[in-house]
Amino acid sequence: MKVKFLGAAGTVTGSCHVVATETARFAVDCGMHQGSDVIERRNLDTSVYDPRRMDFFIVTHAHIDHSGLLPRMVKTGFAGKIYCTPPTRELLGIMLEDSAHIQEMEAEWASRKNKRHGGRAVEALYTRADAAATVKRLVAVPYGEPFSPAPGITAVYHDAGHILGSAFVELSVEEQGRRTRMLFSGDLGRPDQLLVNDPDSPVDSDYLFLEGTYGDRDHKDVEQSRDELAQAVAYAHQGGGKVIIPAFAVERTQEVLYCLHLLQKDGKIPADMPVFVDSPLAIKATEIFRRNPKYLDQETQAAFDRGENPLSLPGLRFTESTDQSREINTLQGPAIVIAASGMCNAGRIKHHLRHNLWRPEACVVFVGFQAVGTPGRKIVDGAKTIRILGEEVSVAAKVFTIGGFSSHAGQSQILAWLTHFKVNHPQVFLVHGEQKALTILSGLIKERYGLKVRIPQYLEEYTLTPGSEPSVAVDEAKAKPRIDWDALLAELGGRIERMRSKTEALAARTPEEQAEWRQRLAAVDGDLLQLLSEM
Repeated sequence: MKVKFLGAAGTVTGSCHVVATETARFAVDCGMHQGSDVIERRNLDTSVYDPRRMDFFIVTHAHIDHSGLLPRMVKTGFAGKIYCTPPTRELLGIMLEDSAHIQEMEAEWASRKNKRHGGRAVEALYTRADAAATVKRLVAVPYGEPFSPAPGITAVYHDAGHILGSAFVELSVEEQGRRTRMLFSGDLGRPDQLLVNDPDSPVDSDYLFLEGTYGDRDHKDVEQSRDELAQAVAYAHQGGGKVIIPAFAVERTQEVLYCLHLLQKDGKIPADMPVFVDSPLAIKATEIFRRNPKYLDQETQAAFDRGENPLSLPGLRFTESTDQSREINTLQGPAIVIAASGMCNAGRIKHHLRHNLWRPEACVVFVGFQAVGTPGRKIVDGAKTIRILGEEVSVAAKVFTIGGFSSHAGQSQILAWLTHFKVNHPQVFLVHGEQKALTILSGLIKERYGLKVRIPQYLEEYTLTPGSEPSVAVDEAKAKPRIDWDALLAELGGRIERMRSKTEALAARTPEEQAEWRQRLAAVDGDLLQLLSEM
């Protein structure tokens, strides 16, 4: 049996683990790569996935970094079934359509830009038609119900406690009379979070593919996090500014609403402060949460049973249309604005940041993980300015980073989950985390439990034989393309010298033309200074 890591290997997005057995070739998850331009270009290369030879997909949950490339697979030849839990099927119906709409809009924008310069049209990564075709391939399987997607392969979903419908996957593979047990954690949730159940205990396995997003740290206390959110609201309310909350449309938006509901109930935030959910996707997702109370935890079900709606507030307004979204930024006075995307790299949140990030009376509240290369990560890391929608915007708003809202297990919670392996000692592959977090978590797992731990890298393929050391192979040229920095910088230096040789020609132009050239060169210089500051 072989397992190849096509994403979430040393990174936190693009989860996709391709498994090849005697009877089938399939993948657990197929997420979109998000972050820097280099990372996101991986979305275009379907050759490493080979969709036509993929028999089926098993999806752990609906977040786009675990599901967002499924329409791309269908578009480029995948024709099999896609397994998921019932709530995940509902959520994917709206999330993939929304993602496809973004792909179409970005392709249209890039095409217009290219055509202005004599270039070609840009094809969307996938379309809404591709998303609709993908949804037709979804097969819903409840928690705890074994299913056999191919001969010799049995799978079972267990509640991962991450978002509505999230699961970790128990796989049993029969090859040459030998049974191999594999466990894919997906995104493991943290205990005692709002809305969803605690994660189920793991089952014994030979190989464990474990998420380590927060492998280097624990989350803040839940009550402390709510108090910090109340402080952010008080800060903006006192100054007449807005609270801008970048939040993923699924789970995080609903959890923030629940927290605001509890804070208002306890009198910790003003009851008259308007709250906007400015995301059509989040609005639809909230309705799916309301339709699936049996998948929510007992506390949430009890609240609904006694007539209390934990996903509602007196001043709550859902803004679906673009015009309604624009009106938020013309509204005078304090308000709370919850908008996607959670990492500030797409969607309406970019417009709200452009209108409010430079205002000292406003605040930005981050309630989720910010991947390397995303605008959200740059703000969290202390950037003084940030480019939004082609404009350099000063960061003057007060920035709050509240870790207690994460739907991912923290370091100690991951380690506690591992204590449930009582019978055997699985070999561990750490995925879905940045290298630093995975390295720290790896050391702790080895020290406490004596388990063998590996941190796979992008495009590495492991051959697994229970009881033996896995062998690994990788296409180095594709996984780690070499960059000749000396040649690149020499080429840049040569262009600067060519510019220097044309100073007389520049000086002969009109003052207006010279001013324009100076402005353009200043923009290039600004980009270089930004790069130097990030090194």
